[in-house]
Order: sequence, then C-alpha cells, then structure tokens
Amino acid sequence: MSVAEVALRADLREDTPFVATAHPRLSWRVRTETPDWHQSSAELTDGTDTIALEGDASVLVDWPFRPLAPGEEREVRVRVTDAAGTTSPWSVPLPVAAGFLGADEWVAAPVGLADATAEAQPALVRTSFRLERPVRRALLFWTALGAAEPEINGTPVSDDVLSPGWTSYRDRLVHETVDVTTLLAVGDNVLGATLGATLAGAWYTEKYGFFTFTDRVYGDQPSFLAQLRVTYEDGLVETLAATGPGWEASADGPVRASGIYAGEEQDLRRAAQTVSDGATWAPARVGAVARPGYETVPTPEARIAPPVRRIQSAPVAARLQTPSGGTVLDFGQNLVGRLRLRVRGAAGTRVTVRHAEVLDAGELALRPLRNARAEASFVLSGGDDVLESRFTFYGFRYAQVEGVDIADADVEAVVLHSDLVRTGWFSSSHGLLDRLHENVVWGMRGNFLSIPTDCPQRDERLGWTGDLQVFAPTASFLYDSAGFLTSWLRDLALEQERHDGVVPLVIPAALPSFGGGGPVAAWGDAATVVPSVLHERFGDRAVLAAQYPSMRAWVEAVRRDAGDGGLWAGRMQLGDWLDPSAPPDKPGQAKVDADIVATACFARSLRLVAEAAALLSHDADADLYRDLAERSRRAFVSEYVTPAGRMMSDAPTAYALALRFDLVRDAPTRAALADRLAALVREGGYRIGTGFVGTPLVADALSDGGHLAAAERLLLQTECPSWLYPVTMGATTVWERWDSLLPDGSVNPGEMTSFNHYALGAVADWLHRTVAGLAPAAPGYRRLRIAPRPLASLDHASARHETPYGTAAVQWRRDGQHVRITAVVPPNTTAEVDLPGIPVEGTTVPATVGSGTHEWTVTVPAAPTAPPLPGLEASLGAVLDDPRAYTALLDTLAEVAPERVVAVRDDTVWAAGRPLASALMFTPPDVLDRVDRAVRAATGAV
Repeated sequence: MSVAEVALRADLREDTPFVATAHPRLSWRVRTETPDWHQSSAELTDGTDTIALEGDASVLVDWPFRPLAPGEEREVRVRVTDAAGTTSPWSVPLPVAAGFLGADEWVAAPVGLADATAEAQPALVRTSFRLERPVRRALLFWTALGAAEPEINGTPVSDDVLSPGWTSYRDRLVHETVDVTTLLAVGDNVLGATLGATLAGAWYTEKYGFFTFTDRVYGDQPSFLAQLRVTYEDGLVETLAATGPGWEASADGPVRASGIYAGEEQDLRRAAQTVSDGATWAPARVGAVARPGYETVPTPEARIAPPVRRIQSAPVAARLQTPSGGTVLDFGQNLVGRLRLRVRGAAGTRVTVRHAEVLDAGELALRPLRNARAEASFVLSGGDDVLESRFTFYGFRYAQVEGVDIADADVEAVVLHSDLVRTGWFSSSHGLLDRLHENVVWGMRGNFLSIPTDCPQRDERLGWTGDLQVFAPTASFLYDSAGFLTSWLRDLALEQERHDGVVPLVIPAALPSFGGGGPVAAWGDAATVVPSVLHERFGDRAVLAAQYPSMRAWVEAVRRDAGDGGLWAGRMQLGDWLDPSAPPDKPGQAKVDADIVATACFARSLRLVAEAAALLSHDADADLYRDLAERSRRAFVSEYVTPAGRMMSDAPTAYALALRFDLVRDAPTRAALADRLAALVREGGYRIGTGFVGTPLVADALSDGGHLAAAERLLLQTECPSWLYPVTMGATTVWERWDSLLPDGSVNPGEMTSFNHYALGAVADWLHRTVAGLAPAAPGYRRLRIAPRPLASLDHASARHETPYGTAAVQWRRDGQHVRITAVVPPNTTAEVDLPGIPVEGTTVPATVGSGTHEWTVTVPAAPTAPPLPGLEASLGAVLDDPRAYTALLDTLAEVAPERVVAVRDDTVWAAGRPLASALMFTPPDVLDRVDRAVRAATGAV
C-alpha cells in the first residue's frame, strides 16, 4: 500500500517559518496504513538542489543544502521510499526562512525614557522613516530589556505576549523576527513600541529576593531594541529605523505602572495617546539603564522556543458572596493569565481586580502571595473599555472585581503560557486519577511561561532547577518542550560559567546571594539530567553536544566540593525538600539524610556524563567518568547500605534513590531494599512519605521491585498526604505542599504555600510508562516499549503520545479475567513488547513488533481473596491491606470514639508484625469490643 502522507518540519518549532540557524535540521513523519513500514531512503529538495539520503533517518536530519543566508527563504519538500521500493509523493512544501541576521548586522541600541520620573517607568518609544520604492520583503528584528509590544502604523506586529521573555540578560538576549511586509507602505511610516518597566520592564526591572531583602538585579528602566531589514524589489537590502539617536520617547501612554509581582495600573483616559498619535514626545535615551555588571548588552540571538501567547479563555463558572460582603468570580480552574473585562463607566472611575488561587474562610486567600500585590487597576475612559493587563500575569482561580458592576458574560479569564504543542494524553477508569493527570497538565501550562517556573502567583515565579529536573520527563511527554527546554539550558550553561561550574538554584540566576554559592544536589543536577531527558525523549543528540561542557563542569564542581572519596557529604543541601513530615516552617527537614540524596545524585550525574561522553565519542572522558561513577556508587553502598538490605536512613526516599539510580546492583540486596520500601510505604498507611526528590521515584521503585500493588495503593490513596488528597479538596492544579490546604479547608500556615507547583506531579511519567505502558526504548522513540501494568482498581487505562515519528498509543481494558491490549506503533519504528499475565489461546505475543496497530489478549490472575481477620488479633498490616477492615475500624471509632480517629489513622505504624490491639492502647473495653466485632464482621470472620 502506498504512503498516504509525509509531513515535514524544520528544527524545533512548528509555529513559524523562521529558523534560528543557517543549518536547520529537518524531520518528517510518515502516515501510512502499510504495516511494519520502514524507510529505506529519502529525497529532499529546496527547489534548487535535490539530495538523496540512504537509510532510515527521519528525525533531526542534518540540513543537506547550502546554508541559509540572512533574509533568505526557501521551500523544502521530502519524499520517502520504503523497504518494498514504493516511493511517496512529495510532501507539501515547507517554507523555511532565515530568522537571524548576519554576524555584524545587528546595530540596534537600547532606547527608552531619557528622564524617567519613576522606577521602572512604562514608556512609549517611536521613530519615523520613509520608503521610496516598492518593497519585496521587510523583516522586523526586535528585543527588549523587559517586554514590549511593537506596532507599525498603529497595527501590532504579532500576537505574542510578554515578549521577548526572560533570559540571562548579562549574557543572552533573544530577538523576535517578524515579517512586516504587509504593514508597510511606500511613503511615511511610523515604527513604535509601547514599553513598560516591570510591565514593559517585566523581569528585567523586577525586584528579586525574599521577605524584605529584595532588589533589582538587572536594570532600573526598560529599553527597546529594533531594526528593520528591508529588501526592495530591485534586490537592494537596507537596514532602517534601528533604535538609537533619532528615536523619541514618551511617558504619556495608558500603562502607568507595572510589575511581574505587583500587577499593573492603566489609565484608559490616556488610551488615545499612542505611538502614532496624541502623546508628548522627547528624544529617547540611548543605552541601557543597567545595574553594575549588566552594563554590556549582548548581541541578541534568534528565538528557538515558542513565545508566550493567549492560548484560550475561560468563562465565569460561579459568582460567590464573601462573608465581608464582596463578590468573587470563580473560574472553576486554577490558571495563569489575566482577566479581560468589557465595561462602560464614568470617566475617572477606578476598577481593581485582585486574584487568588483559593479561598480561606470564604475570602480571597492573599497571604500565600507574600509580597506580590498581584493587583490589576484600571481608570475608565468614560466610553466602552476593554480591561486587560498587558505586561504581567497572575496565578488565580478566583478574582474580586471592585469599582464597577459587571455581568458574568462581560468577563473572561485569558490563559497565557508558552505556545507549546500538546503531545501527550492519559486516561483511565478512575475519575480522581484522571483529574490528577489534568492537574499536572494545568500545572505545566501555568509554569511553562517563558521559562520553567516553580509557581506563577507569589513573589517568586523563578526557574528553580530542582523542580524542572524532576519534571522534565513528564513535560517532554505532555508537550513538545524541546525548543523551550533547549533555550532554558542555554541560560543555565551561561550562568554556570559565571559560577565556576556551579549551577545556580534558579535559572536565570536572579537570586545572586541565595543558597551560599556552593553546589546543591538535585537542583544543580538539572545540568546533566535535562539534556539527557531531551536526548531520550526527542532523539536530539545536538543538545547533548551543546550542553556537554555544562554537564562536565557540573560534576567537576561537585568533585571539588566533595573530595576524592566518592561521597558527597557534610555540605549545605536542600535534600528531600518538602517531605510531608517536615514542619511547615522547615521544609528541608526530611526523614532521609541529605548526604544520601547528595551522593546518590552525584553518582547518577557522573554516569550520565559518562554516557554522553561515549555517545559523543569523547572516549577519554567516557572512561574517566565511568570510573568515577562506579567509585561513587561503591562508596554509596559501603556507607549507606547494610549487608541485610537496609538503608542507614530508613526512609522511603533513601530506598527509592538506591533502586532507581541503580546504585545497588546485587540482586538479593535489591530485592531486600524493595521489600523494605514496600514495608515502609505500608507502615505509613500508604500515604506519601517523600519530598521533591523521592516522589518522582517511589512508584517506579515499588513496581520495578515487584510491589505493584503497593504502588497502586500509594497512588490511589486519598488521605493526606497523597497525590489524590488535593483532588478530593477540589484542586485543579498540583500543589507545592501535600497539605497546602488543610483537611478543615484552611490554608497551610507555612510561609511557602503555592497551589500551582508542578514538581510533585512528576508521577505522571509513571502513569504513562507503567500504568498505561508506553515508554521510549531508544532515543526519540525510535524504538518503543509496550509494557502495561494494569492496576487492580482500574478497568482500563491508556496513553497516547505524538512521538517524533508519529502517533504511538497503548490502551488496555479488562474483560473479566482477560485484559485486552491495543498498541499503535508509528511508521519507521519498532516496539519491544512485555505484557503481563498469560496470553490466551490463539494470541501470540512477539518480543518485537513493527509499525501498525496490534492487539493482544492476556489472562491476568485475579487478586487473592482477603481472608477473614481475627479482630483485635489481626495484624495492623492485614487490616490496612483489607479495605473492608480498615473502613470498619475507622467508621467504628468515628461512631463510638471520634476523638481517636485522627490519631489512629495518622500515627499508627501499620506494620505486619503488630496486632490491631497495639494501636488502641488505653482504649475503653467497650470500644475495643465494638472494634473487634466490626472488623470480624466486615471480613467474614463472624
């Protein structure tokens, strides 16, 4: 059967024809109904040259043509031939345009207000120019120290928001490239941009830090940089309107003040004072208003990540009255963006909008915002006004609008995030589990805004490396985040160079004095983990090559800090951050020793560097770091693992690290460690006992170790702390703390409480790979692994992912004792198959399959029937493992001794060797008798 379609893309973006390099890599996906389809060759053409490529390569293929020149655009097509000799039609032409300038072509200088009267003051800037002859093409190249919205002749040049985004301003600026040919006219033109301090200054002029110790890092006033590259019909190329002398600036625009944390103030009576008309102008300042060390403005580079855009809008879901008499709008979803209101009121009327993620005692919960005012303020013009902040964003589900009466139909929440393409989905028969997965998606959306942030609402919103390190696999499944994360890694490497190989805790490094300056395990390991994930999930060898110096510099920095013994101990660490047993005001006080976390991370990073070195043919480095990784692994085992298979820190995270980082190789010891981990999870009541480091690992460590049922109980637990507890409390994003909202509905008293933090949602990667059974077995899903592990509580589950080769999917569904499994393998790939249970008669399960749709049916033994339990003599472990007995215990206590319920549920060590009676010491005999009879009756022992 012939190939139906070949779809082509250039490099890391699909939302623009512009590429950031003269040699963009090409990828194509094949759609065909032919089973077991493999490419044997391909042809590529740019309209001038046609290049034949032998072999099956179809992802991130090197550019085979002459390099693109600045300003050049070509149309590229591909056709493929399969193993049977059938050749596809040519693909639809793909425009590929140079989004970059020549080496010395950037001449624009920063411009802004010459006589600012306020800190980080918003501004309008403009210049005028004439075109004397017809234009073939005009490209606007622009960037900002802050954020900007350029326009030409009164028309915005794009729908981007908060561009150019946040980078490490001292070393890296990103420029936008926009085709503005249709906006120009022969004769007079006006090119301008509206800028604002923390509004238009955005991240550049924000004050960073904690409590009262905050200050600007980068600069005090925003600046705009731009130039037009005009190609005339006669072929002449000219640079026009470059920012510098001759530009004008004004402080008369409608945006009066703004900040990422503070919010924004607009006076819409000034709306007519624009770049094109109405404002009072003066010569612009030329040059940046920068803080010491940031005076030099780097030459901007072309964007490689999609920009932030308005993605969707959400209507008001409910209107609530607060105890204080106010009105709160509930949008039904914790989101990131801002409100858009359509209002009409008397000129001079002030409208304010306050935002919150949750309610506390029926009012907006503003305490978690800390020093972030997060307030939008608008002075009405007297006409029909549309109110929307322009250069900031808010994290909220609830909003309180004051100053005007407004109907629900005139309000919408505008969702903002980097405009990434959705690539991954999961669903199951369990409603709470599906809501958890949706919360993970929304948490990623809100925090992948220009950079990967920890939270989107309070006075932080920083690129914490530890959060991203654990979440990168999940992010890479849910969205095409390759360009987004590759861009962020460039900033990481640049910041790292300035810190002698140490990776700052946040990227960009906006907290220069926080953390003491030394390397921090799990956070700094983003330098090695994230490039490895991008290679694994997207098949991008180039990102490993580009980041390899950073990867190597990180482990060398740790070597200097740790010494030569292989252990990394005795240093300042954040450890297993936000272990649920940690006090609210001491989030680093975890059960597991921080030295165990540090050495485990060190050994893993050494191994990742060794693997990258081998792939890149750095043979000497590969040998060196392989030996160092083995030395560190052995030191870890010698120091922290007993011969009997116990960890010196008897905490779940310690066992999960030893198992998932492959630090213990001896099979009997690994089995003992897995058994002890399962016992600890049970003793903890199948409630979470891990923090940021252990949580992404614990389910894998259990299921890999033969304890899938324990992983299932942990996953589906609804008591606090657990993944599903927030869902039962109405969460629509993943929380920072397991108990950000306490069971009584009040906000956690800790100073650090966010309701939109993706890190603990990293378990979604286990849902994709293990519960549904879809995982990469080779870089970029060149080979898949189909290995579902049906959970007893689920009737069905599925995962679907748009791999670089096309759609891959696994679905399983119970049918009595049988489980029917369907898998879709994309063309030009193969899949390893590892199914549970026993194939039914007539079903053959090969070890490897080719592309196409495959179906198998297996018999999975039913879980053994729980035996009757002897009441108070039953072991606590047996009571916990039998939902009938556990429910009977707590329900009986709630009826006859309600004051004991919380203590028994939360404080009991649910060990297999302890009788139920031991958890009920000092309980009156009549209560004991009621419990004994209830447990016996519930389990059929009567």
